Amino acid sequence: MIEIFQYDFMQRAFLAGVIIGVIAPVIGIFLVVKRYSLIADTLSHVSLLGVAGSILLKINPIFGALAVSLLASLGMENLRGSKKIFGESILALFLSGSLALALILIGIAHGYNINFFSYLFGSISTVTNEDLSLMVVFSVIVIAMILVNYQKLFLISFDEEMASAAGILVKVYNLVLIALAAITVSLAMRVVGVLLVGALMVVPILSAMQYALSFARTQILAVVFSLAAIVVGLYLSFYIDLPSGGTIVAVALIFFVASYLVNRKK
Repeated sequence: MIEIFQYDFMQRAFLAGVIIGVIAPVIGIFLVVKRYSLIADTLSHVSLLGVAGSILLKINPIFGALAVSLLASLGMENLRGSKKIFGESILALFLSGSLALALILIGIAHGYNINFFSYLFGSISTVTNEDLSLMVVFSVIVIAMILVNYQKLFLISFDEEMASAAGILVKVYNLVLIALAAITVSLAMRVVGVLLVGALMVVPILSAMQYALSFARTQILAVVFSLAAIVVGLYLSFYIDLPSGGTIVAVALIFFVASYLVNRKK
């Protein structure tokens, strides 16, 4: 089983997988509790627009995805705060709009030798050293921000009114939360792809929630499920020659079904 690590690209794949396997559920649990689960899917489609734009500008796609996702996250939160548009309508607006613009840019960039398929469904075996370095830097930023603001993010996720009464700047920390989600989505697309990144940020959380533990323990268990799904998924994709992104999410779904069946009588 260890021969898989003889290949440099698989070493990078596992390192990238471990990084995303930690930060995706750590930030994802705040989104699930806050009922923001679909925002990960929206941001993933927005990030595709950043990828398409970065190809035209000939820069690293992760930078493009990060820039566009952060801008979109700020726009979505401002619209939500205005209360002039329903939350789900805002998500639909950004998801469909960004996807349409991405398709236009992809059409313009048709002459470039770019495999957009790998960004749609993930191609973890193509992670470069530069990608890995960016993942390390931004994952440290995400974890640090969560640790510093953990209590505030916890409160705004469960009850914004109570958080506001406690003197917390709810709008500011909502922006922080959605910005961290945007960073996570932009990094995770290299592991599972744009179309599946939302699942990696939500499914391990749902699996962990079946055990009815405290918030912190649920978060830890979600990370365990996420890492297990990535490790098992990478092994299966390597030895059975399956798409890595789809295999990882499929394993995560199996963990959810098993957790649900084990705990359904509780």
